[in-house]
Amino acid sequence: MSANRAIDLKKTAIDWLGITPFLLFAVMFLIAPTLYLVTGAFLNPAGEFTFENIGGLFTDKILASYWISIKISLASSIGGALIGFWLAWAVVLGGLPSWIRSSLLTFSGVASNFAGVPLAFAFLATLGRTGLVTMLLRDWFGINLYASGFNLLSFIGLTLTYMYFQIPLMVLIITPALDGLKKEWREAAEILGATNTQYWTKVALPILFPSILGTTLLLFANAFGAIATAYSLTGSTFNIVPIQLYAQIRGDVLHNPNLGYALALGMIVITGISNLIYIWLRMRAERWQK
Repeated sequence: MSANRAIDLKKTAIDWLGITPFLLFAVMFLIAPTLYLVTGAFLNPAGEFTFENIGGLFTDKILASYWISIKISLASSIGGALIGFWLAWAVVLGGLPSWIRSSLLTFSGVASNFAGVPLAFAFLATLGRTGLVTMLLRDWFGINLYASGFNLLSFIGLTLTYMYFQIPLMVLIITPALDGLKKEWREAAEILGATNTQYWTKVALPILFPSILGTTLLLFANAFGAIATAYSLTGSTFNIVPIQLYAQIRGDVLHNPNLGYALALGMIVITGISNLIYIWLRMRAERWQK
């Protein structure tokens, strides 16, 4: 009996030893920095407790930065979810050759992590005022994007840039959900006389809805916390929350680290709520597809 208990304890110790690097990584780079930001949001430069930083979040400039960040995140997440869903549907259920699916998923795995300075440079070289596509449209088709009101360094331009990594992320996440649709469900619907439209509106989409909505929320959180792409593309001229946060912590003019911590706390709350709803919806979707 004691020998068996010793073996069980040894196995448990080995299991915990395997997960130790992850726990250390989470504590050092996720939990500890988050606690540091939360604590700093309620302190003044002298280290005294205060609600002044939280009150500073409700000034017109900061509220405007939260609002523009929410609008860009919503636009890019909804656009990325719609296009990504149709791409995933085409390769999973659309009858396309298998090599297209493998190629799309490989590209999506790379593109979903392509951001920051390289992505900003790529869009400037493509859709900037002297970008390749801009010049081709002007010289070959007589279409002047910038004369018609388009501007890459604007709400629409930044939303399009974000969608570059939002669309492939949607493809990667929604593909397993589409794979989970059982053939028996379609066969049962057809036996009962349902059309293809009725099958999708009455069976498939209600089952997929938690996955679609949850992934859209994940895309929202992904865009809301992005800073490298926006800062590299627009500099400090675009009033989104991550750039405001950077200006407060590292800037020379608006230097107020504790207000920056409060801005970060607000971002944590918004993205945290989005992720919690995503996890809940994901659990519901997995129960449906078992």
